[in-house]
Amino acid sequence: MKILKLLSVFFLLMLAACSSEKKNEITFVEDDSNKVFVITLDGLRWQELFAGADSLLVGNKEYVGNPESLKKEFWRESATKRREVLLPFIWSKVAKTGQIHGNRWEGSKMNLTNGMHFSYPGYNEILTGKADDVRINSNNKIPNPNTTFLEIAEKSEAYKGKVVAFGSWDVFPSIINEERSGLYVNAGFREAKGTDLSGKEVFLNELQAETPSPWGGVRLDVFTHHYALETIKKKHPKLVFISYGETDDFAHDGEYDAYLKSAQRTDAFLKKLWDFTEQDPFYKGKTTFIITTDHGRGTEPLETWKHHGNSIKDTDQVWVIAFGNKIEAKGENVSEEQLYTNQVAASVGKLLDLEITTDSIGKPFSFIK
Repeated sequence: MKILKLLSVFFLLMLAACSSEKKNEITFVEDDSNKVFVITLDGLRWQELFAGADSLLVGNKEYVGNPESLKKEFWRESATKRREVLLPFIWSKVAKTGQIHGNRWEGSKMNLTNGMHFSYPGYNEILTGKADDVRINSNNKIPNPNTTFLEIAEKSEAYKGKVVAFGSWDVFPSIINEERSGLYVNAGFREAKGTDLSGKEVFLNELQAETPSPWGGVRLDVFTHHYALETIKKKHPKLVFISYGETDDFAHDGEYDAYLKSAQRTDAFLKKLWDFTEQDPFYKGKTTFIITTDHGRGTEPLETWKHHGNSIKDTDQVWVIAFGNKIEAKGENVSEEQLYTNQVAASVGKLLDLEITTDSIGKPFSFIK
């Protein structure tokens, strides 16, 4: 009898939980228009993207706590094997179904057009399609005078209320000019807001408040990822921007082991996002992913791998990955080419059939159908 009573109580609790979840469910009308995810991995070098762990760093005790353990995890004799170990989703799935550009050893080049080579100018260039070295020349929290494609979409009839932005760095509300654009940007240590929070969002709010970050202005990427994924599941936005930040901050700290492990975790985050869009009818077969970075890092002298900026050679060297709808499956580009970061905004405009009215922006990538 006691077991039956307990089962009855459990059943009633389950019904209550299901009822609570159903209250927050939103029914979506079928929509055949294209959807776009723009994702950045802050300061991830093209060298690791295309060759995996760096031989000069992976066993270096100055930058690695346990070199033998790290080498066992990430070192392989061939660059192809090393990059597959570091970024398994990118080099197993994306390399077969999309395109990867920026391997300078093969003649594929991508560069910034801004002359600063650090984050705010890099994100301004990505999001607006245009460098602005006169006004965007620091990482200060100054509202961006330029208009991002996120703002243009949010103020259009087709995408009003269908644009979301998430970032680990607390400067993004300024970069996106939250007040002028009308977009709420979940970045830094901000919580999920609203009257329809899911149980997971409530838990994330509590957990984030109780989890210390190594950095004052950057939260751990796991929070950025799960806040974004919960919103995507609940609201089904058509344009999504997500910026993961750990790779840059661990690099600045000189922790090569944490830098590699963070890159690998982000690869897993990308897989989770893609897997969701592939099983959700709103996104399946109608979604394009564009993934890039805001700047490069140094290589010579070795210590400059931790840093970037125009005083360090080659920190304008970046990369781009694209896959999904409107992207032909060509894999890694191993031919001569020159791409630029200022082409991202126009590419998003083309994919969404959205007019980017900013003057003098880069042209869409030629591989966008």
